[in-house]
Amino acid sequence: MPLYLLIIAIQIACIVDVVRNRRNTIWVMALMFLPLASAAAYVIVEVLPRMKHSRHVREARVQIVEKIDPERELRIAREALDVAKTAANRIRLGDALSERGRHGEALVQYRNALSGGTPDYRLGEKLARSQFLSDQSPAALVTLDAMGAPLARSDLDRIAVLRARVLKELGRDDEAAALYAELVERYSGDEVRCRYAGLLIKQGHKGDTRRLLDEVEHRLKRMDRRQHGADSTMYDWAIAELAKLRT
Repeated sequence: MPLYLLIIAIQIACIVDVVRNRRNTIWVMALMFLPLASAAAYVIVEVLPRMKHSRHVREARVQIVEKIDPERELRIAREALDVAKTAANRIRLGDALSERGRHGEALVQYRNALSGGTPDYRLGEKLARSQFLSDQSPAALVTLDAMGAPLARSDLDRIAVLRARVLKELGRDDEAAALYAELVERYSGDEVRCRYAGLLIKQGHKGDTRRLLDEVEHRLKRMDRRQHGADSTMYDWAIAELAKLRT
């Protein structure tokens, strides 16, 4: 009985997919009279080719490859640079190194890709981030000041977050706080709220800190574990700090 129900479920799912995606209606007849064979054929012919264009499928494939062979992209990027020492290949290698947390090595590649002149905001951001994560905050601020400005608000905000982190590292807390106060109103996710809260704790502003962390807790309660898994350390910190403020 369970097998029979499973066959019917697969049959119905395939027929629904035919109708929803406006596939050839001959599939409906085949699925009704030859459910197993036609379902297998439908998945192979119609579903799998379509799935390769799905963002979620591509992301899942990347994650699987990353787990099986974490050095794959780094190895391919090195090989590409050996073949052609172009700026694009240097940036690709820098990105691969940065993904592995090797920011000092990534910084070398980004500098070589720049080779003089003023970086555009894409390369400038990568360069400044690697400088910051390599304990070169003064140089990172110089890069941020010199690079070209993006047009999109999302790019401007992301770079502003990096600037605020650099300013805080340089001890320019008031400037960093002013940036965070502006960003917190529109930046998606809770990174800015938590970073701003950490700075406010340092400055002794308990009331504003609690308000921010209350918002983080409120949002956290509406997420499942999958949504906040990558940021679990940040959220654990936020909840721990909020508990301290409530005592």
